[in-house]
Amino acid sequence: MSTAMIEIKRVSKSFGALEVLRKVDLAVDRSEVVCLIGPSGSGKSTLLRCINFLDSYDNGEIRIEGRLIGYRDAPGGRQPMPGYELREMRREIGMVFQHFNLWPHMTALQNVAEPLRRVRRLPASEASDRAEAMLQRVGLGEKAGAYPGRLSGGQQQRVAIARALAMQPRVMLFDEPTSALDPELVGEVLDVMRGLAAEGMTMLIVTHEMGFAAHVADRIAFIDAGRIIDQGPPRRVFHESSEPRVQQFLQTYHDRNNF
Repeated sequence: MSTAMIEIKRVSKSFGALEVLRKVDLAVDRSEVVCLIGPSGSGKSTLLRCINFLDSYDNGEIRIEGRLIGYRDAPGGRQPMPGYELREMRREIGMVFQHFNLWPHMTALQNVAEPLRRVRRLPASEASDRAEAMLQRVGLGEKAGAYPGRLSGGQQQRVAIARALAMQPRVMLFDEPTSALDPELVGEVLDVMRGLAAEGMTMLIVTHEMGFAAHVADRIAFIDAGRIIDQGPPRRVFHESSEPRVQQFLQTYHDRNNF
């Protein structure tokens, strides 16, 4: 039986004439942390959106714990998945974006609790209790009553992570979660993600934080022009890759970071 939480096989995706993903193959095992790196515009964020079927993919297949997402296997070819089935599958996938997408008129506690009430249909008291526990988990218990406008960027991103975790997902997707933060706020978000990795959360992380990727990831996958051209343990990819494009991309990081 496969141990893969996410299986991506020969996935392609185009926006009009622009081919963004080109027959991508990637698997993420249970409790594995995979960091997806590469230049801007290489297809990293699109791949994450396809995994959650926020963007449909044109060819290939993406399976979550063996189940095809976005489509149904059917005689004569796949068919679009009914909306209720897609919503059910998405409940198992937590996603954290570059921007926090918090409701500005709700407190931190309400931002975390509201999806539990709307999606999980939890009673208000149970949703509030779970939301409070998740805020404690990301180190923001004392900010439960604060509105997003009163929180730093790092605190807002931690609320967004708490909101995703509250849904009790089987896998977490992170799309450059620190790219919108001031440099001095990056560490607090990465610390939360390190904690999740230590707890065994399955994670696929798009990041430009090479030091974080080197020390936390079980595996690095390098994507360029819509194709994964190298993947493996961090030390091999960062220091021993035979791919010239990988070497070129990483050179500036090797000069500034100790990994």
